[in-house]
Amino acid sequence: MATIRTAPASTDEEAVLSARSLSKHFRLHRGRRRFLHAVDDVDIDLFKGRVVALVGESGSGKSTVARLLAQLHPATSGEIRLHGEPIAVKGGRKLRAYVKRVQLILQDPFASLNPVHRVRYVLTRSLKIHHPGIGGGELERSLAELLEKVHLQPNRHLDKFPYELSGGQRQRVSIARALGADPEVLLADEPVSMLDVSIRLGVLNLLTELTNDLDLAVLYITHDIASARYFADETAVMYAGRIVERGDSETVTQDPAHPYTRLLIASAPDPDALGHHNATTDAKGDPPSLINPPPGCRFATRCPRVMPRCTTESPPTFTTPQSGRSVACWLYGEADQ
Repeated sequence: MATIRTAPASTDEEAVLSARSLSKHFRLHRGRRRFLHAVDDVDIDLFKGRVVALVGESGSGKSTVARLLAQLHPATSGEIRLHGEPIAVKGGRKLRAYVKRVQLILQDPFASLNPVHRVRYVLTRSLKIHHPGIGGGELERSLAELLEKVHLQPNRHLDKFPYELSGGQRQRVSIARALGADPEVLLADEPVSMLDVSIRLGVLNLLTELTNDLDLAVLYITHDIASARYFADETAVMYAGRIVERGDSETVTQDPAHPYTRLLIASAPDPDALGHHNATTDAKGDPPSLINPPPGCRFATRCPRVMPRCTTESPPTFTTPQSGRSVACWLYGEADQ
């Protein structure tokens, strides 16, 4: 079983948001038992003031994990807990109460804001949904505070339409909208991938500042492992619906253990990371089908170090005592058992 876990400040600290054995299988055709295994057996623990990065290529299941945690998809199996209490949300007041505490920031700031509404309307709606009865001077002060938190000027940006804002400014408005609920958890799904490279760092710095200042628990979804090293305390690497490696970001990105993590880092346009590239990182073959997938490691069809066991038995997670890193790979089985 794969695990994502940030190390808490103390061993007694309770996770704000957690999941156990979380899976999502999408049924493809009615009347036929064919399912797309988007997410399989994932565990997550998110703690206050810390960031977990979930890294992987497109189609690995990262965004599905975020949507499961945000209650946009019902889980096929597994359990989600908020402050240790199981969540069984089906709509109505319970869903609104959950969403107030767990907010999702979407990838595309050009599509997530309604083009016919000004920033004032977008933020006012968030405040009124999650803080019924707010109005008058209190509402105006809250609007100004939200924009100031994301480093936008209320007198310049509050009455603008989305088309009048840059991509970075739109994403800051999206973040402000999420903050209007006073959440405890932010699920940031590729929050900078649609932005110009020159402004990505500014948005990541903002998220770091908010994490620290507001003591937020953050899940950062990305395909860019270099930004995970910069932004996240912990990095978990996802492939074909499963977590294959996790640990503190510096260890995972600078000393990768799983062959897939090595492949990701070897492919990254970073001078330091490219130093990891060698013949053992070259992946061959095709990604596995996730429609009723066969047994074994899902990276086996591409792994340069595949063994016969890899094609028949799914590897459990082995933990390295020295670093606390977890790796789902049979190469580490004998050494760590």
